[in-house]
Amino acid sequence: MNKPIPQPSPLPSLASKLAPQSPSPQSWDSFCGSPSWGLSWLLAVQHILVQASLLCICHLLLLHSLPPGGLSYPPGQLLASSLFSCGLSTAVQTWMGSRLPLVQAPSFEFLIPALVLASQKPYQATWAPGNNSRALSPCVGTGCPILGSWDEALREVSGAVLMSGLLQGTLGLLGGPGRLFLHFGPLVLAPSLVVVGLSAHKEVALFCSTSWGLALLPILLIVVCSQHLGSCLLPLCPLRTPVLPTHTHVPVFRLFSVLLPVICVWILSALLGLSFIPQKLSAPNIAPWLWLPHPGGWSWPKLTLRGLAAGTTMALASSTSSLCCYALCGRLLQLSPPPSYACSRGLGFEGLGSLLAALLGSPLGIASSFPNVGTTSLTQAGSHRVARLVSLLSIGLGLSPRLAQALTTIPLPVHGAVLGVNQAVILSTGFSYFYFTDIDSGRNVFIVGFAVFMALLLPRWLQDAPVLNTGLSPVDVLLCSFLAEPVLLAGLLSFLLENTIPGTRLERGLPSPKEAQTCAKPRKDALGYELPAPFQTLCSFVPQPLRCLCSPAEDAGDEERGPSEPRETAGLLPSAEDLRLGLAVTRAD
Repeated sequence: MNKPIPQPSPLPSLASKLAPQSPSPQSWDSFCGSPSWGLSWLLAVQHILVQASLLCICHLLLLHSLPPGGLSYPPGQLLASSLFSCGLSTAVQTWMGSRLPLVQAPSFEFLIPALVLASQKPYQATWAPGNNSRALSPCVGTGCPILGSWDEALREVSGAVLMSGLLQGTLGLLGGPGRLFLHFGPLVLAPSLVVVGLSAHKEVALFCSTSWGLALLPILLIVVCSQHLGSCLLPLCPLRTPVLPTHTHVPVFRLFSVLLPVICVWILSALLGLSFIPQKLSAPNIAPWLWLPHPGGWSWPKLTLRGLAAGTTMALASSTSSLCCYALCGRLLQLSPPPSYACSRGLGFEGLGSLLAALLGSPLGIASSFPNVGTTSLTQAGSHRVARLVSLLSIGLGLSPRLAQALTTIPLPVHGAVLGVNQAVILSTGFSYFYFTDIDSGRNVFIVGFAVFMALLLPRWLQDAPVLNTGLSPVDVLLCSFLAEPVLLAGLLSFLLENTIPGTRLERGLPSPKEAQTCAKPRKDALGYELPAPFQTLCSFVPQPLRCLCSPAEDAGDEERGPSEPRETAGLLPSAEDLRLGLAVTRAD
């Protein structure tokens, strides 16, 4: 007797899953309204430390790939120019870009093509079969350049960043990435975020290996503060409400689950005399206290065909990464998915940020920072005010190379620990997107497994057994940098498979036509992605090719839907009105 084939149970509606949920009683921490200015400054300093970890790691890995030598200017100026461009890009992103509270910073999507570009210089050895490290050996011959200075190599990398910014900015302002984002379903976002979390494990291990004891201490403290002590409320300051005077109790350990461990371990290492200052970022020449970054401050970007090839990969990879970052940040803030015009604006202004960074001499471009989004998830506190204060602090550090270089005194194992914990959070959020789909479907299992495995396999294969040698250096740089980008490979493979393999909308985690029609209606929280009011009036004068950057006419001008910015993370920051209503209900009971 044949047994009946079990039928899969219907999945919950995607619209109900993606809709903002009411915060649970445990997450309402009696903190009234938006964070105060003092609390916002502390949260901004916390994000600066996370940004500094990513900044130092990317610069160290890039400088380590160059032959023995040094810079003709203080390394503090290199860090200061990157911080200055990050601060300006963060301010523009929160004001006119995607309008999400995203911190901008260099990313591994720019670092990987830069390493490929630097590894194929004539005075460096290329990847050796069976060897996991690049052996640096000087060039022998009459045509070899003079060793000892990194300026020429960094000029070519800056040229690649400049071309990347031009390409990404053009694509974003024309609206192409925003239209593609409409096809970024859960089965595209999930593999991409999983690969983002997994792709940095080698860098984390490299920096933590300098002192595993000093690296495990901040990891342990971050876990204890954010998870075990996350619900511990401490009085912060007296606060008078219209109902009655109270004391504000906030989850201090969770709010500063990164700041407190980093500061404690930083001070402890200084007291014990443990020095892990990177030599490549601590030159004997003294950086100035005040310095205004300006184009051509020490050199101009060098434009080459090899740089164009690397810049093309940078633009594609950073665009894929930032689109996933927009979706993740919007979900953490319990907003509707970012509309296409907000994504296009965000990528367009990110491209302009990379263009500015290249003109200021930075060898790394600008993208939305996943580690900072991971910090937002850990602390459950996302705020426009904090993001704008981060931009002010970054600009201030950029104006003082001496202060920027002081960030390099943070021990290298601490940088690895901060990056490792935040990448783990991004990895877990990527897995959570599987909940929206029918993960028991063979189609979905194949897409996820194939995209993730191939995105991690191809860069490893290229590293251990390079066979790409077309005889044309620009083509080699393009192919090598393309195949070495895990996030780009994961996004491309999952996008192609998801949109070409047949499957039902329920299987793919997409809303039904009726639900899609409901979701297409303007929502109150979608207004947070619109341009500020002064710029909305100028949308009618924008040329037709750039109209994709403005919200639809029927969405603009509706003044009954509330403020024009995404709200703070609801789970942590209830408003005073909510507290009054809750108190009234309690008295009635």
